[in-house]
Amino acid sequence: MKRNMSQAMVFIVLFGIVSLLSDMTHEGASSLRGAYLTLLGASAGTIGFISGLGELVGYSLRYVFGRLADRTRQYWSLTIADYVLDVLAVPALALVGEHGWVAACALLIIQRMGKAIKKPAKDTILSFAASQEGAGKSFAIQEVLDQLGAFLGPVLLYVVLLFRTGGTPYQTYAFCFAVLAIPGFATIAALLWTKKRFPHPEQFEPAPKEYIPFTLKKPFIAYIAGISLFAFGFVDYALILMHVTRTYLGTGTAPALLNGQTLPLLYAGAMLVDAVSALFFGFLYDKKGTAALVFSTLLSAPFALFVFLGHSLPALFLGVALWGVGMGAQESILKAAVTTMVPKTSRATGYGIFECAFGIAWFLGSWLSGVLYDISLPALAAVSAAAQLAAIPLYLASRQRA
Repeated sequence: MKRNMSQAMVFIVLFGIVSLLSDMTHEGASSLRGAYLTLLGASAGTIGFISGLGELVGYSLRYVFGRLADRTRQYWSLTIADYVLDVLAVPALALVGEHGWVAACALLIIQRMGKAIKKPAKDTILSFAASQEGAGKSFAIQEVLDQLGAFLGPVLLYVVLLFRTGGTPYQTYAFCFAVLAIPGFATIAALLWTKKRFPHPEQFEPAPKEYIPFTLKKPFIAYIAGISLFAFGFVDYALILMHVTRTYLGTGTAPALLNGQTLPLLYAGAMLVDAVSALFFGFLYDKKGTAALVFSTLLSAPFALFVFLGHSLPALFLGVALWGVGMGAQESILKAAVTTMVPKTSRATGYGIFECAFGIAWFLGSWLSGVLYDISLPALAAVSAAAQLAAIPLYLASRQRA
């Protein structure tokens, strides 16, 4: 007799559907973001700086909102506030002028700011249900649905680009961002329905007998140092896309094999790899713990070598696939580890610290990558790989001290 799905798993799946629709919106935008900013007049250094600044804003504020979530327990209110801000900022990119790269950058910062409000509260809500189903598996399922949306969003824009043949490149890209309002509003509808179905998700995890305040213990500090190095070396996709636009379109290496219409498919492929690797490493984490982090980092670390130094389409595709492996680990097992390290009563604060450290490191790394891109591609690739590999000893140290 088939066993009914537990309520905790129903909640995880419903929240995953919300993430699917949300990622169709903002990851669809990400598939064209670098090319769009280049078209609007932004330089490589500007794209690297804005990408990093967006992550800095989006991550550094998460500590503040993590503390706020723990104090107020208003997990749903904070989550809904971000989703509204997130899905409105993306279609608004269609409204900037043909030289409006400053306005576009501002909207991208606002979108990341909205994500700062949501993430600690959202991850904490999910962790309550994950306590019943297994942290690695739960975050992996969430990430699979999340990245299914990240795959469908770019594919949707590919179809739009395929059939929209008239107008200037700016008008075409602006129309693509306007189309993303459809999954954006569907996100809000699905989120409100999920809240109505599960108004008190904290009930999935039994409350501790006494309040356990958050304390920075050595295993957690070592872990935060490790994920910071990983983030520092993990190049933002906007810079990868800009490199692809410069190298493989027009007078680049293989102009006949890549064109503007296929750019969203490249990102969609990375998101598909992301989803598969998240599921694999999520289940592996529940069985092997930190070993899953080590394995995923070893796989993803050399992606910049292939992307920026490969000078061929096979090398580019392999590099983007390895980048997708790193994204899958970032969104699943890196978060799952926090669930096992931080008690329920202060978990949003733990997630806030995790996200803040990750974002600051990503900002500094993205800024440096943008600068190095115009100076030395080998140096960019070397810094990226070295920083990610340097995280492995810290992962192992956090495991040994735990």
